[in-house]
Amino acid sequence: MRAPGSGCAPASNPGCQSGPGPKAGAWLVRCICRSPWWLRLWRMFLGASRDLVPIVLVVAFFQIVVLQQPFPDLERVLIGLVFVVVGLSLFVHGLEQGLFPLGESMAHSFARKGSLSALLVFAFCLGFGTTVAEPALIAIAAEAADVAGAAGAIPDTDAARATYALQLRLTVAVSVGAALVLGVFRILKGWPIHHLIIAGYVIVVAMTAFAPEEIIGIAYDSGGVTTSTITVPLVTALGVGLASVIRGRNPLLDGFGLIAFASLMPMIFVLAFGMIV
Repeated sequence: MRAPGSGCAPASNPGCQSGPGPKAGAWLVRCICRSPWWLRLWRMFLGASRDLVPIVLVVAFFQIVVLQQPFPDLERVLIGLVFVVVGLSLFVHGLEQGLFPLGESMAHSFARKGSLSALLVFAFCLGFGTTVAEPALIAIAAEAADVAGAAGAIPDTDAARATYALQLRLTVAVSVGAALVLGVFRILKGWPIHHLIIAGYVIVVAMTAFAPEEIIGIAYDSGGVTTSTITVPLVTALGVGLASVIRGRNPLLDGFGLIAFASLMPMIFVLAFGMIV
């Protein structure tokens, strides 16, 4: 029986014996799972702090060395940094415990169900639902509407700006749903991803030549705001889970790439939106 505070030492825990070969990974998992909850929590916070060190050093260097100014309200900055560490730790833990297993489980269930239409409908709804409420998309759509109103591209009224922003959000959300449908279909058929990506960017370049200048930057930026903190884990888990249960598919080769489609397709749809509207 492991003594309190003894950690994961093999000598104190018979079930936590290390050894060479493949059993070493299972030993590490058993050690982590059997560690006290406070030790696992400390390791999570320590990992999040380590991940934040580079950006903290960069900001501190430019603030102190380049700008040669003290941090404004240093106490508030440090408190905020602690909140970031705690939030990042809990967020990553939540992804590992909830969203990743959920996405893989749903992918397995749809594959066993054998209904292609249900799988594609789910993929579209997943892409649409996680994107339409994305805060970054809401912000960029509202900013685009304000700029379009000021430039005279649309009537400079609150109603016109709200309608334009909503149309832009729906366009991007539909495009991400369509991107996931295409990505899932690619996994099922085993199509090479680079062929589709190259063809997509050729279409983007061709459409750029005919699209209004004021929509081009918005279209390119829309590809980045769709890869949110909720969309990415679910979509990645869906692709990997789907590729792992389909015979002849390699999760490493076929399971990834859905995020690339989710970044590419909005550019095409928003360019078309600008040409039509």
